[in-house]
Amino acid sequence: MWFFNSYIGMYTVQAFCHSLIAAIIVDRAIQSWEIRNPLIQHKFRLITLLFPVFSFPIFQIINPERGSIYFREDIALFDINRWLALEIWGKIPISLLLFLILTGTTLIFLFQEIIPILRHTFDSRNSNILKRKPEEGSVVNEVIQSIPVNRPELFIIEDDEPLLYSTSGTNPAVFLSTGLINTLDRDHLQAALAHEIAHIMWRKSLLVWFIFFARILMFFNPVILVEFRRIVQEEEKICDDMAVSLTQKPLALADTLKRLYYVTENLSPFKLTRPSRIKMALEDYSHNILIESRISRLEKEGLGDLVHKKDGEWFKFSLVLTVILIINYFVV
Repeated sequence: MWFFNSYIGMYTVQAFCHSLIAAIIVDRAIQSWEIRNPLIQHKFRLITLLFPVFSFPIFQIINPERGSIYFREDIALFDINRWLALEIWGKIPISLLLFLILTGTTLIFLFQEIIPILRHTFDSRNSNILKRKPEEGSVVNEVIQSIPVNRPELFIIEDDEPLLYSTSGTNPAVFLSTGLINTLDRDHLQAALAHEIAHIMWRKSLLVWFIFFARILMFFNPVILVEFRRIVQEEEKICDDMAVSLTQKPLALADTLKRLYYVTENLSPFKLTRPSRIKMALEDYSHNILIESRISRLEKEGLGDLVHKKDGEWFKFSLVLTVILIINYFVV
């Protein structure tokens, strides 16, 4: 296919292959070294997310002849063009199959990520939600002041549903509903607010913007689609740990998650037939797995030791990055 012979096409297909190799190596490293700390896992997964953004241009600068026939035939470990030229059953070109996969990933990025973000931004700017600041001496005000950190603005929404979310930027704020206040006691409310404050603190990092920048540049890459969502899940666990460090009450946060988010129904998506219901069931199933994992971590004894265990972190990180660099240099 002509697209893969263009410079943009070569960048696209090598970014895909490089990210796939990086993801396999990173996963094996995490499993082999039994890395459980979500912050360390997050750092390792960033290799998969950020590396393919720069790998192709950097390799080309190091060796402009890297794409030559000589390099491909005599030096390279894997020549992508040879595989793209093959046909399945002698009829379906692998290049066409890859092009369809990349196109499908692009559509997922557009309809599941970009459009919802734009719609949410538009709705929030035109929202007429009634909100107010908590009264002096109220339980909410006492709870937010008990969290030992620079506190964002806090707003209460008049809504019977238990709602809780935060916004960052120049004026970070936490929004919670009256329904949430009526649902949770003091300790659970403190745990929930600490988690949202942790999200605000986490979003202040410049690294977060690099992550979103890489995700946008790799909109076509199915490996990055998966890895980005795994990174987002790890961020939830990181914010759990940050919240626990603020409150010293892991069990309160675990119980809060059970009360607010855990879906108790045993959903089996394979018993449903309508596509919309299948999609909903799969999303709930995935959501429940994440919540169960977070609750399990918080309820474990010795969570604090697990969070702070970072033996040999940078040596392992450097070793994994070096292996990925060397292998992918010879994949063209």
